[in-house]
Amino acid sequence: MSTSTSFALCADDFALSPAVTAGILEALAAGRLTATSAMTTQANWPDAAKAFRALAPRADLGLHFNLTLGAPLGKMRSFAPNDAFPAMNAIVPAAWRSALPRGEILDELRRQLDAFEDAYGAPPDYVDGHQHVQVLPGIADDLIAELLARGHAGRIWLRDSADRPRRIFARGKHWGKALTVAALARGFRAKARAAGFALNDGFSGFSDFDAKGDYAADFATFLRAPGARHLIMCHPGHVDAELARLDPVTDSRETELAFLLSDRFTEILDSAGAKLAPLSAM
Repeated sequence: MSTSTSFALCADDFALSPAVTAGILEALAAGRLTATSAMTTQANWPDAAKAFRALAPRADLGLHFNLTLGAPLGKMRSFAPNDAFPAMNAIVPAAWRSALPRGEILDELRRQLDAFEDAYGAPPDYVDGHQHVQVLPGIADDLIAELLARGHAGRIWLRDSADRPRRIFARGKHWGKALTVAALARGFRAKARAAGFALNDGFSGFSDFDAKGDYAADFATFLRAPGARHLIMCHPGHVDAELARLDPVTDSRETELAFLLSDRFTEILDSAGAKLAPLSAM
């Protein structure tokens, strides 16, 4: 990054479990995040919304649209017949074949948006998706249409989970995941911009979720080749039984949180000439 380049740092999975929420709130209170994305399908969401509002951080709060973890908020007889979301590797081929039950998914999107507003008292500052479901064919079209119908164009931003190949390769690591997601997101940016939505320009943060790896070294690569409105995702938090029951990504969350709260985090930012800023202010 060049001198005094701003970037947004978003913690995904807010409200996934009480311990994950607590860890993200720690990082927000310390001023080490500029956004967090909430999973309104989770039982922890109402308490998490209250805690975020009481903290009043200078950060964006978004909807982490969820179609792959836990249970939906309402019946989805075709998509989630056993009240359990399918795995991402089942959703992607169906999306590309135009075989998803889009009516059911749209109804669930509406429930998750409504749950956000009911608990928080305001619309989200932005929308993204757990495992990047917001960019998939069909789902992206219905998401944009629903947000337009709610009058959110020009008021909220959307996460573009893709980045340009030259930027991805310049970071030197995790380019396989980044290129795969960029392929899945093909066309999303153009559709969102045509509908009047702002987006990030530049995206990084892909990792192997290795609790024993050098996350600080990885984070330094996330800052390379930034876009004009660069967004980095991260997954900090503490671990509890609820998290372990729901998600395989556990101990690496503690590793990420410890790094964010450490002096090493600020040293890496200073070395890169990078400053944190909410994307809504960029």
